[in-house]
Amino acid sequence: MLKDSVTEVFEEHRPVLFGVAYRMLGRVADAEDVVQDAWLRWAGADRTEVREARPYLVRITTRLAIDRLRQVQSRRESYVGPWLPEPLATDAAGTAPDTADRAVFTESVTLAMLVVMESLSPLERAVFVLREAFGYPYAEIATALDRSAEAVRQLAGRARRHVEEGTPRFEVDPARQRDLTERFLAAAAGDDLEGLLSLLAADARLVGDSGGKAKAPLRVIESADKVARFLCAVARNPDPAAEYTFLELNGGIAMLTRHNGVPDTVLQLGIQGGRVQTVYVVRNPEKLASLAAR
Repeated sequence: MLKDSVTEVFEEHRPVLFGVAYRMLGRVADAEDVVQDAWLRWAGADRTEVREARPYLVRITTRLAIDRLRQVQSRRESYVGPWLPEPLATDAAGTAPDTADRAVFTESVTLAMLVVMESLSPLERAVFVLREAFGYPYAEIATALDRSAEAVRQLAGRARRHVEEGTPRFEVDPARQRDLTERFLAAAAGDDLEGLLSLLAADARLVGDSGGKAKAPLRVIESADKVARFLCAVARNPDPAAEYTFLELNGGIAMLTRHNGVPDTVLQLGIQGGRVQTVYVVRNPEKLASLAAR
């Protein structure tokens, strides 16, 4: 196989490999590192024994992601404040195979889903990602993880039950999400407490992720009243250098704030029953760097 062919084959499958790695790790930089390591393995492999490139590459990427996840999980135990996944432009999330359900594929990259997947073991998370998001058969997953098909089925069942119990069923209709997001932001900017309360679910939550590197709540804010009052207080001190952009992140509409052209804040709403159930705010500059060109 010629060098150019080796590169072309890998690049053809890169979006899927990144999609697997990001769903496993929740960080763009970590996912890119895993994909780069997979490329090095592929470039140095004896490809005469590789019958199909894609399963081989997915297997390498999955195993590398499991190793990386075990490393980063220990670091997250000392993370300052709540931890959220790194926001990802949806068009960079990887391509769904024809066998995968498109709605499930998109749902598997939402902030809510990725937060719940944080509580899965690395093997459970790998099985869930490969099965639910990418539609791989159990036998193929078993080969990728060097486990029996029965063991993989058990892992998949546990992971699915855990995710179903922990993941809220947010509405993902783009038009409705954008409309509610715009009304929500207008109420916050206008210091309209009653307007915000009319849009928030009674048990609404605000989750802020700064990693201790920017101003954000170090604990989850619970209840509509506390969330609304916090947002109104923030809006009373507007940033004159701020620029606002709507874009699609993690399968849904989000607002990106830039300060002097540098990504500063991502705000995204989890909407349930026509009301805002969760407000996600990401301010850790390390998690916003990949959005600089958006």
